[in-house]
Amino acid sequence: MKDKNTNAIQNSLSLGEGWGEALRKHPCFNKEAKGKYARVHLPVAPQCNIQCNYCKRGFDCVNESRPGVTSEVLSPEQALAYTIRLKEKMPHLSVVGIAGPGDPFANPIQTMTTLRLIRKEFPEMVLCLSTNGLNVLPYIEELKELNVSHVTVTLNGTEPETLSKIYKWVRFEKRGYFGKQAAEILLKNQMEAIRALKGVGFIVKVNTIVVPGINDDKVGEIAAAMKEMGVDVMNTIPLYPVEGTPFAEVEEPSSSFMKEIRKEVRKHLPPMTHCSRCRADAVGLLGQDDPEAKRILSEVSCLSVNMDESRPNVAVASYEGLLVNQHLGEAQQLFIFRETPNGYKMLEQRPTPKPGAGNSRWKELGEVISDCRALLVGGIGPSPSSILGRSGIKIMEMTGLIDDGLDAVYKGKELKTLKKKDVFKCGAECSGKGTGCG
Repeated sequence: MKDKNTNAIQNSLSLGEGWGEALRKHPCFNKEAKGKYARVHLPVAPQCNIQCNYCKRGFDCVNESRPGVTSEVLSPEQALAYTIRLKEKMPHLSVVGIAGPGDPFANPIQTMTTLRLIRKEFPEMVLCLSTNGLNVLPYIEELKELNVSHVTVTLNGTEPETLSKIYKWVRFEKRGYFGKQAAEILLKNQMEAIRALKGVGFIVKVNTIVVPGINDDKVGEIAAAMKEMGVDVMNTIPLYPVEGTPFAEVEEPSSSFMKEIRKEVRKHLPPMTHCSRCRADAVGLLGQDDPEAKRILSEVSCLSVNMDESRPNVAVASYEGLLVNQHLGEAQQLFIFRETPNGYKMLEQRPTPKPGAGNSRWKELGEVISDCRALLVGGIGPSPSSILGRSGIKIMEMTGLIDDGLDAVYKGKELKTLKKKDVFKCGAECSGKGTGCG
């Protein structure tokens, strides 16, 4: 007999082909799956594009179990190696998700590359994401192509006045915003993202962090608004006071209080009742993280995972051939480098396809640099990132010395970049309208 919560969620969904199976195996959306199917959160997204007043991202911390915390951060290639080892150990592993420790779409290259690698290796795996929704819109089409089925959006209010008390700042399209303006930008993008996700058939869960005195009296309004937008399930999470944050002294809501909150949610949407407030590197059964997996995570984080060595070269977007400092959309040529016994050698300056051809430009560029295992670039838009990534070229968005980027590609060294303001600039070719940047 199926769990009532599962039935309610299924009844609220317009499931596409295969979505019923995905729902059955996802422990966060199906309480019955909680003790049967394992999940893993791959910690490949360290940066965040908002600052919540309740959040403090932590690294190398094994004693805290909450979102935003991980023991290691993995590259996409390491994440694939990690998943392969976990699947060997846990045949019941059914779900691969990305939930931080920052936001997946503040790190879109790492996120999308990881999803592509996992989908290619594990066609049957359920893929999911947890995001604040600020920057997911440009990637929805490819997420659909990759058969990502579940997306969770953290939505803490439907009024800018409320949200301005919860968020310190928002960074969107390379600009920082504060106060009510930040809240308005975040809310607008969240609402558009939820509409778009539901419009193409994703299973969408909304997470709401319940902050006493801030939004605890607004949860019913949020649930009602989400029902109107077709959201499938709502998860209300009690604030976890974290030392060193503005909400550190706010009292955590009691279990009885949260029970009443969920009763209010149930008037509009099926509530999730078994959330474990998972870490960004959670692995195993829900609420029963596997301790041995932490050892595997640590081992894999030290692996030097080689890229396609049949492609000997690296392409670089640079104004002068010394620094990685040019946006791909501006680049009329790319510097092509190769590692030799005597160091790195610049082979040639290779022209890029001319602007104006839309996505065909990036498909053609993929052919132009098909002998390159990686592309070092100061900036890149979602379309070229997606199209070039599918061709197997590793995209590394960075600023700094070309040699440092080449060390990261060929030797697996940690990539250290300069501040963008020091080396990154738009040149005379940039119209400011984004037409050449994809």
